[in-house]
Amino acid sequence: MPVSKIPSFSSGSELGSAVVNDLEIAGRCQGSSTNWKRSRSQSALKSSIKSVPSPAKRIALRRCSNAIVDSKGEIKLDLQQCCDDSNGEPRVVPSSKTLREERSSDPCFQRSTWNPRDPAQIQAVKEALHVASAPDNIVCREDEQKSILDFCKACIEQDKSGSLYVCGCPGTGKSLSVKKVKELLVLWAKEAGFQAPEVLSINCTLLTKASEIFSKVIEKLHPHLKNNSCSPLQDLQKLYSQKRQLSSGKMMMIIVDEMDYLRTRDHQVLHDLFMLSTLPYSQCILIGIANTIDLADRFLPRVESLNCKPNVVTYCAYSKDQILKIIQQRLIVLGYDIFEPIALEFCARKVAAASGDMRKALDVCRSAIEVFEAELRLATNKEELKIVRFDHMDIALSRAFKPLIVDTIQSLPQHQQIILCSVVKFFWQCKKNATTIGELNRSYSEICKGNHIPPVGMLEFTNMCRALSDQGLLNVGQAKEIKQKRVTLKIDGSDVIFALKEIRFFNNCLEFLNK
Repeated sequence: MPVSKIPSFSSGSELGSAVVNDLEIAGRCQGSSTNWKRSRSQSALKSSIKSVPSPAKRIALRRCSNAIVDSKGEIKLDLQQCCDDSNGEPRVVPSSKTLREERSSDPCFQRSTWNPRDPAQIQAVKEALHVASAPDNIVCREDEQKSILDFCKACIEQDKSGSLYVCGCPGTGKSLSVKKVKELLVLWAKEAGFQAPEVLSINCTLLTKASEIFSKVIEKLHPHLKNNSCSPLQDLQKLYSQKRQLSSGKMMMIIVDEMDYLRTRDHQVLHDLFMLSTLPYSQCILIGIANTIDLADRFLPRVESLNCKPNVVTYCAYSKDQILKIIQQRLIVLGYDIFEPIALEFCARKVAAASGDMRKALDVCRSAIEVFEAELRLATNKEELKIVRFDHMDIALSRAFKPLIVDTIQSLPQHQQIILCSVVKFFWQCKKNATTIGELNRSYSEICKGNHIPPVGMLEFTNMCRALSDQGLLNVGQAKEIKQKRVTLKIDGSDVIFALKEIRFFNNCLEFLNK
């Protein structure tokens, strides 16, 4: 008989009668020839009913998802999920489900209502979405994290040095994973009876020059060598090349973040750094983190020729589903809904298609919160804004992924911006895609007078058109007369509109779009 999941009953008698009825129905379907089987099953059932658990035990059993009933009517438990405490009552051991799965599967759990007008709740949401807020568990990077941890464990167990190169696009969780591995490695070393490694973390963006990294290593790990006359690199090479009489046996873990900044013309610093882990008496575990995926192949050929090429762990860009899962993991602990599901999915799709940068996705979500706040301040009490909608996320994504040309237009002098606005307005109203310097100057003068700004003269106007042409925004043709020179746009008019509509001065100038 196949094993079935245990049903829930309010009393032991209900459990017994329900199983008896099921057996009687099965017996009638099989005919009189199976009466002896039915009587045998009933006798076994009666003996099992005597040991029906107490109400408290039944509640604990129902909570245990692996409680089952076998063919004899006996209750079976998965010992990994449930075990008896000192009083003989079952104790439920929490499973490895995530907080989100536990809450969604618990019918008693009710999500509280988010009050967006509460500053404390708004601040809690922003902190949860901040890049600096590292979660306790790193999801979607379990395989890479395990590879790094296994490498470090092997080095400690075998008491040998080694080097590892962690690479991938920005915002893919490299530094966060290595930081988590560092914590897990210290805990593992204590449990396994090894000495915890001495850890040094260096961010290369803070170094004044590449060779300064060797001074940092000596300062932190070997302070007794600080006043030697030799260079820091020579001290380290000498230390790791000779057998030390008084060796503590403790491994050293050097984490070098942003290793791209150590590149020099001859790549000597990178070479010397990785070679430290290959010296005969080195106890150094070197972990380099960089965005350059092929740095080990391009800049360390001599290390490879000595058969000392570091192990490589590559982090791929986050997918849409991974970005969505990470954002939901950060928000689930708050206990209330902040975003429309379609808004979060839109953000995940857009970021995954552009770069897969998780930091960008978090910044976009925070920006959507700010757009929501701005609308909330303008809303009346009658208008209920309870959740960040799709349109708020759309605005935030537009700001985050605006084209480079938009920044160029927004950084132009005001009169050159007015010229571009004049071109777009003229083309929109006249249904044309070309004009002349003379016609464009008249449109430009109308906008200036409408905003009480004195227009520039014809010569200066022509020079500004040439400047826009040199930047690749306009195309100015050749003609005998200046006013007859043909003018066309070299960029999309929608980019001009998008760039200018964020500047308050052009709100009135762009009213023609609504006509």
